[in-house]
Amino acid sequence: MVVARSGSCSKSFRFETEARALSLLKGWLSPKQRACYERFRYFDVIGSDTGTRYRIHHGTQTNIEELNCTGHHVCKWCFVPDGDLVAGDVMLAQKIALETNERGALAVAHRSFVSSGPRRF
Repeated sequence: MVVARSGSCSKSFRFETEARALSLLKGWLSPKQRACYERFRYFDVIGSDTGTRYRIHHGTQTNIEELNCTGHHVCKWCFVPDGDLVAGDVMLAQKIALETNERGALAVAHRSFVSSGPRRF
């Protein structure tokens, strides 16, 4: 028997899924990455092949910034795993991909040169 979820149940399930994914992500972050993520909702990783620094922002698409040696924005990258995944799972996959197979990840990624401009809070 298949039972359709009501709207409130679906929201509850999605919230629990997001919480579990963020917990898993934080477990894979270094103490420095975790502190940065908890304060700013992003963390930096170093590419395995080039040593390039990338900033992964909370989100599921176009959430990766490439930074130059002085920490300034170069471009944005977008690559995501297949499936309907929550942000924590996507960011963990992006982290692992950049840290272990940077060239492979960027080979399938979309690159955007749109300026991020000033961030307003």
